Amino acid sequence: MSLGREQEMATVRRMKLGSQGLEVSAQGLGCMGMSAFYGPPKPEPDMIALIHRAINSGVTFLDTADSYGPHTNEILIGKTLKGGMREKVELATKFGCSFLDGKIQINGDPAYVRAACEASLKRLDINCIDLYYVHRIDTRVPIEVTMGELKKLVEEGKIKYVGLSEASASTIRRVHAIHPISAVQLEWSLWSRDAEEEIIPTCRELGIGIVVHSPLGQGFLSSGPRMVDKLSNGDFRKLLPKFQPENLEHNKNLYDRVSEMAARKGCTPSQLALAWVYHQGSDVCPIPGTTKIENFNQNIGGLSVKLEPKEMTELEVIASADAVKGDRYGGISTTWKESDTPALSSWKA
Repeated sequence: MSLGREQEMATVRRMKLGSQGLEVSAQGLGCMGMSAFYGPPKPEPDMIALIHRAINSGVTFLDTADSYGPHTNEILIGKTLKGGMREKVELATKFGCSFLDGKIQINGDPAYVRAACEASLKRLDINCIDLYYVHRIDTRVPIEVTMGELKKLVEEGKIKYVGLSEASASTIRRVHAIHPISAVQLEWSLWSRDAEEEIIPTCRELGIGIVVHSPLGQGFLSSGPRMVDKLSNGDFRKLLPKFQPENLEHNKNLYDRVSEMAARKGCTPSQLALAWVYHQGSDVCPIPGTTKIENFNQNIGGLSVKLEPKEMTELEVIASADAVKGDRYGGISTTWKESDTPALSSWKA
């Protein structure tokens, strides 16, 4: 039986994300590519139909951000949730990251935190955000100051749970000491494993859920090198080091070996890559994004792929430290490696 053929055969289990009570579908839906960064925005009716399909299939954990568009992805999600859909989903959005003249702008100032939250609530047309992430860490502002305003928003009922994205282990610890964090969003896949060194152990020590963006390597683990030739001029993946010609030929070997193993398993490469993420633990929730229902159907099939210990070992060998060449972003975006903030004692409001 091919696990790539029937989405209906997969059952989407529920899972606890963190220790504060947030429960989500074990697979989420990353919505960024519907509106931004992966080429031109996709037709709104098609995207609404895709999100409805996801929700009705049991994938109810939706991920967006105010920087996607900017703003247009949140507006799309708001339209999608009309007619009673809001009660069926767990909605995550983010703040603190914007772009000006092609350069990333990070802001964790308390007044900005509040203004961003209010704006997202309006665009989403909701009263409360289920999970609100700090999208990128403002290294000019002590993280305790940013978190203090988020704590107020929780107390006011405007957000339920707080998350961090691209935060260092020390930042996670500092935040968690002020207010419990329900989730840390990070990149983790067969071709991006640096978070395993310190970030993931820290999350597990503190009982924080792990939300995995780009579990398919920005599409590379689904289609391999041929995907690069199909990227539009506005697709930011064209800028990523791993997709550059000097690295792509080397990285092709990873895809080829994953494809070979997937063929033996009777599943697709993307399903195998997602299964590897699922098998990392019950505290891990991947949020693969897509703009096509057929790809969504394929992704959800990854829930049904079972991996034996020897198969996990084989994948560990395939995705060894030297399996991939190229940094994650190459300087076009900040990551957890640059996220430490000043001490609170240095802050002058």
